[in-house]
Amino acid sequence: MSSVINALKLQQDIFGDDLFLSNLSELNSEIREVVIPKTEIKENIISDNDMKLKSKKSEIDSYEKLICNCQECPLGSTRNKFVYGVGDAETKIMLVGEGPGADEDEQGEPFVGRAGKLLNDILKAIQIERNSVYIANIVKCRPPENRKPTPEEMSKCIPYLHKQIEIIAPKHILCLGTTAAEGLLGLKGLLKNMRLQTYSLMNATVSVTYHPAALLRNPNFKRDCWEDVQKFKKLIDSEGN
Repeated sequence: MSSVINALKLQQDIFGDDLFLSNLSELNSEIREVVIPKTEIKENIISDNDMKLKSKKSEIDSYEKLICNCQECPLGSTRNKFVYGVGDAETKIMLVGEGPGADEDEQGEPFVGRAGKLLNDILKAIQIERNSVYIANIVKCRPPENRKPTPEEMSKCIPYLHKQIEIIAPKHILCLGTTAAEGLLGLKGLLKNMRLQTYSLMNATVSVTYHPAALLRNPNFKRDCWEDVQKFKKLIDSEGN
């Protein structure tokens, strides 16, 4: 009971009293199937058969070693650290952001700055611990001045993310921000429209919401974000994960 009370208090701290008391809207019953183009993923050192014999943790770590020195796009020459991904390789929940910022580039881990702290709090508010999910980004190297990754940069890096999804095989993916939705789902347009629908990709149900950094810049987005993460948690709970 105390954990539920703490979660409710955290919800109130993050999203405010009116959101704390708001009711869940019904889930959108329509799921849009997203088909990703066939991409060539560099894995010439470890064969598919070898990978199948290993645990997911071993697979995901081995794949990092294969790609961590990537120089396929200009970001490779300007990065401090390659930000691969972090979390539970056996999870059924995956979060995808845009790309590393200054703190992430320094530490080599996604979502460790102010936006990362807010993300941790949002997860706790829906009773999910950070270490129980897997977190990655569309690009694995920091774009200079935290600019948006270019289409070329995203196209070079997205096969790596596809492979991570293939290894982890999550049932639920949450895209954090417009760039994540564009890069992973191929969507175009406004995030306020993207978030109203649920998508299907690589055998996972995919939801879209605001990047935590956007909430820091504009607290008015918090209401919509809160509705999104509640729906996301409801989807997870409905499948018994």
